[in-house]
Amino acid sequence: MAEQTRLKEEDVQVQLQRFFADMTQKIPLFLFCEPGKNEPFAEGARQIIRAIREITDKVSLQEYTLKHELAKKWQITGSPTLVFAPETYKIRWLGAPLGHEVQTFMEALRIIGTRNPGLSKEAMKVLAKLDSPRAVKVFVSPSCPYCPQAAVNGIRAAVARPDLVSLEIIDIQANPDLADQYAAQSVPQTFANEKQIGLGAQPEELFVASLAALEPQRVFIPDSDAEEISCDLVIVGGGPAGLTAGIYAARSGLQAVVVEKGVLGGQVATTPMVENYPGFTQVGGKTLVDIMVTHALEYVKIFPGEEVQDIVPGELFTVTTTRRRYKARAVLLATGAGNKRLGVEGEERLGGRGVSYCSTCDGPLFKGKKVIMVGGGDSAVTEALHLHNIGVEVTMVHRREGLRAQERLLVTLRQSGIPVLFNSEVVEILGEAGVKAVRLKSNQTGKESTLPVDGVFIAIGYDPAVKLAQGLGAELTPEGYIKKDARHRTTVPGVYSAGDVEGGFKQIVTAAGQGSEAALAIFEDLMNPYWTVQKKR
Repeated sequence: MAEQTRLKEEDVQVQLQRFFADMTQKIPLFLFCEPGKNEPFAEGARQIIRAIREITDKVSLQEYTLKHELAKKWQITGSPTLVFAPETYKIRWLGAPLGHEVQTFMEALRIIGTRNPGLSKEAMKVLAKLDSPRAVKVFVSPSCPYCPQAAVNGIRAAVARPDLVSLEIIDIQANPDLADQYAAQSVPQTFANEKQIGLGAQPEELFVASLAALEPQRVFIPDSDAEEISCDLVIVGGGPAGLTAGIYAARSGLQAVVVEKGVLGGQVATTPMVENYPGFTQVGGKTLVDIMVTHALEYVKIFPGEEVQDIVPGELFTVTTTRRRYKARAVLLATGAGNKRLGVEGEERLGGRGVSYCSTCDGPLFKGKKVIMVGGGDSAVTEALHLHNIGVEVTMVHRREGLRAQERLLVTLRQSGIPVLFNSEVVEILGEAGVKAVRLKSNQTGKESTLPVDGVFIAIGYDPAVKLAQGLGAELTPEGYIKKDARHRTTVPGVYSAGDVEGGFKQIVTAAGQGSEAALAIFEDLMNPYWTVQKKR
């Protein structure tokens, strides 16, 4: 066992050495700490930097207190603050690279060490047109799997335009006062010149477009056509269904690509703990996603951060994304489902300011505070337990007389002592800069009451992402899901579906199974297209 552990550590060491092999520039790091303040974060920063310095001699570290003349020169007031290569770039980290943010830190070192921002040509064109400074702040949390994408976008921009772009990566757990000041109670959030330009992770082109416009952008229109890729199958969606479909399609001999606009893994990436996936008694959602993605990459090309804008049928399908164009013989829609909204007053206005749909991302900010979890299914109970376990005072609110979650979850819920308000509905979320209370209505008496809370977490189900299917003219079921046959064929020839977008049991294992079924059906159909047979008849 000891020998296996040693070999594994050596393998990790070799992989990390390869990761930093292309670094040509030295990276001086400066760590500013105030003794006794946020010491766990300061020590976490020291440890990760020491580990990196054992791998590469390109990184150096100097540590000072906030009273040092350099702290005054660079106007550093928070402890800990990590400054990267200050003679060249304006990049600093308020907090420490812990949890998911270790990924951000590693990427930051590689980008700075190679002086290669790694941005697409279209993104570089947008940045090249900047003619005034941009002071960027990205609020992150170590528990948020979406945050590295947002933070790395900021790093790339700061390295691409060091003359105009400055960056502060702000850990909300180490800096709750700043999070409150900017009402950044949901991460990631991005500000530029004190204006919010992004809520959630953004593809890099939308980030730079938002940075240039100083307001959130939803569509990126490139100056010229992007690179064109020809393949057999475009899989839209990088959740369990899409990733599994990619594996099975490639193993069948098809040239397939997976395109994902957001975080790979979909809803699974933000699930605190998965306990019903075969082979794992208990596994973190992000860990399970990493395993799936690593497996899929052995077979299929994955293009994250690309949003499909249009799909045009023809002899070949033309799939246009925010980055490029694909030509394919078939399309699989594994677009999943997004969080369902309550649709009450205050929900949209206070989104990211106390209203959240992800306990993994935003829960740590509410440690010691009062929140409610709205919902009664597996997701709601799982997230309520997660909040309880990290020190949040949580109460569940459910509109029915009983919860619909699995019995094992209900047993754990009862043991935790989390209170549940049955037959109750949220009719309004109250607050100005942030959530202050909710107005509840009893479904039995019709009476209303006000409950003071600091946050509202919502897990009431999902709305299927069917916009692309509707654009193709595919039929939907009465419930709003994609209508398909037993072989996952939609009503549009050559277009297939799989996963939560089809409805049914919304389970990880179910989505993966549907992805494999769809891929095998697509392979057989491309060998003998059913639509050409139908035309002959």
